[in-house]
Amino acid sequence: MRKQHNAGKLEDIPNIGKSIASDLRSLGILTPQQLAARNPLTTYLALSGTMGQRHDPCVLYTLMAAQHYLQSGEAVSWWKFAGQGKKMLAAEAERKAKLLKRDSKLSS
Repeated sequence: MRKQHNAGKLEDIPNIGKSIASDLRSLGILTPQQLAARNPLTTYLALSGTMGQRHDPCVLYTLMAAQHYLQSGEAVSWWKFAGQGKKMLAAEAERKAKLLKRDSKLSS
């Protein structure tokens, strides 16, 4: 059975503090419902682009924990998502490497 979350604002989501909430708002994510509709990896990558720097991978794990909470109502510490998050980041790096290799072949 799915539990209902009680998050009315971003800061009500476990693991989401003022700083990450502010970063999310810079992307136009203003409510928990908007965050729930986003893929954590896509959001993490968008934050990196908006902020002009790569964020610590812990931010991805935090977004994954938030997504879990918003879907299940279960609060889980962000570090429980580190293994899964590392796999996601490795797959994304591999995807980007393939694109770069393809693009370099096209421009040759």
